[in-house]
Amino acid sequence: MDPFSLTKYFAKMKFFKIFGNEIKIYDESKNNLLFFVKQKAFKLKEDITIYSDANKSQELLKINARSILDLSATYDVTDPRSGQKYGSLRREGLKSVMVIDSWQILDANGQEIGKIQEDNWIMALIRRYTMGSFIPQTFQITVGNTPVGVLKQTWNPFVPQFSLDFSMDTGNRLDRRMGIAAVILMQVIEGKQQ
Repeated sequence: MDPFSLTKYFAKMKFFKIFGNEIKIYDESKNNLLFFVKQKAFKLKEDITIYSDANKSQELLKINARSILDLSATYDVTDPRSGQKYGSLRREGLKSVMVIDSWQILDANGQEIGKIQEDNWIMALIRRYTMGSFIPQTFQITVGNTPVGVLKQTWNPFVPQFSLDFSMDTGNRLDRRMGIAAVILMQVIEGKQQ
């Protein structure tokens, strides 16, 4: 089974890892591990490898930040063997920090093809400035103006956990590799804000 062919996933970050993040992404049943990330701690520049399992048997994807400590950082998503770039995800800097989490989805040539954006700015402000992680986030994923997915945080005030649903993307407009990279970045980057 191709792990990138599914329409629903569940991503969970391990609670309280001192020496780096550990993220596991399962199928919808939460029984079959599809992707594993072990991120090193104290890195100034994000360099994330996505593996097929916890034994790191096979590298499936790489996510590399283009710069160090940048609010509007761009993260390239590539094939670890060939180096082929599938696309990039760019965080919309101050907007994401101050108001509403928002990311651009770029194709392999750097052209914007879609967005990942928090559900609404009122809830986003409440999350940031009052209730924090007690109000789960929901992100809408679009390609062009077409909804292709929903990324929902499940309620857990300590650990970012997300369900990812691409069932509305019947035309496969978004490469699932970009969707998997997005949920990992949401846990790693947005999780640092909580």
